[in-house]
Amino acid sequence: MQITDDSLEEGQLMTLNFGPTHPATHGTLHLIATMDGERIREAEPIIGYLHRGKEKMGEHLKYNQYLTMTDRMNYLSPALNNIGWCLAVEKLMGVDTPPRVKWVETISCELARIMDHTVCNGINAFDVGAATVFFYMFQQREVITEIFEQMTGARLTISWPRIGGLPYDVPPDFKDQVRAFLKGFYPVLDECDKLLRNNRIFLDRTAGVGAITKERAISYGFTGPCLRATGFEYDLRKREPYLCYDQVDFDVPVGTNGDVFDRFFVRMEECRQSARIIEQCLEKMPDTGPFAVDDYRVILPPKEKVYNEMEAMIFHFKLVIDGVKPPAGEIYQGLEAGNGELGFYIVSDGSGKPYRVKVRSPCFYIYAAYPELIRGLMMSDVVAVLGSLNIIAGELDR
Repeated sequence: MQITDDSLEEGQLMTLNFGPTHPATHGTLHLIATMDGERIREAEPIIGYLHRGKEKMGEHLKYNQYLTMTDRMNYLSPALNNIGWCLAVEKLMGVDTPPRVKWVETISCELARIMDHTVCNGINAFDVGAATVFFYMFQQREVITEIFEQMTGARLTISWPRIGGLPYDVPPDFKDQVRAFLKGFYPVLDECDKLLRNNRIFLDRTAGVGAITKERAISYGFTGPCLRATGFEYDLRKREPYLCYDQVDFDVPVGTNGDVFDRFFVRMEECRQSARIIEQCLEKMPDTGPFAVDDYRVILPPKEKVYNEMEAMIFHFKLVIDGVKPPAGEIYQGLEAGNGELGFYIVSDGSGKPYRVKVRSPCFYIYAAYPELIRGLMMSDVVAVLGSLNIIAGELDR
């Protein structure tokens, strides 16, 4: 934080730069705050410091190549971004992936959601002094990253699924790994709940802080936990089911006051519901079956066919050189990401690259309300509110 006024007289307002590089900004965020003592009089959020031009890059990359860009928008839950993009292109092409793919991707979405929420709540708790919860949360995130590493070969920017399915099947012990994680995850959630729910210091720092009404949240375009914390039940997994969400049973947690406290515990309960979804998916997922569509215009043929069959070699050559070619048209596909509705709008001209890509990122709308949430609060509350919103800088300026 840097005070920009050269001299301050008693009772004079001062301008304070919070970020863009500061340990408590949770990324390259910039807030220009007008301070009256230690209270926020006005604030102006500034975006544009990270990952610029991601949408424009979509016009210059093949459809599968763009997966690497989606990874870097929300780097806390990259699998959700990857799968969201693949669902959009598959919808544009009319491709229906095999059942095993859908179950695996549903499990991956919920594992990624838990990763996102544990980072958000862990850091949010640390920001207000609850360091123990931070270590508990990150330890669980570490277990999930190890599962993704076994599945994809990468821990963070996985660029894993493909349009039309998966590049390779999950490990043979995939179910055992996920069940082992769930067995240790439930006790950690219960322990963190006991540590914070009735903790006097935590309540003082979060209850009634940064509150927003349901109507104001909707007017800003809030989705996800920040909207559900106001009491409005809106979840795309229920309202517009995709993958296997219409085949599992789960609840949508909601809050009451839309403050830091509610946003924190809505995410905690969502972690429990995600674990509940994963358990059902593990039971219903077939042990065998294809992990990609049987269409070599979309998925690369197996190597043994490429080496021995002329037609397979031609398909391989065309996919590598030109990529998949959806028909001309436009499509929008949204999914329930960690922070809310993540949507991809694609315009295709029939070539191997999109004509236009537009991303509906949840953080962009939530950050717009940040000045209203912190107006009149103390500087120490600014960090608590920001942590509860879980703003990911890579989503702000695409």
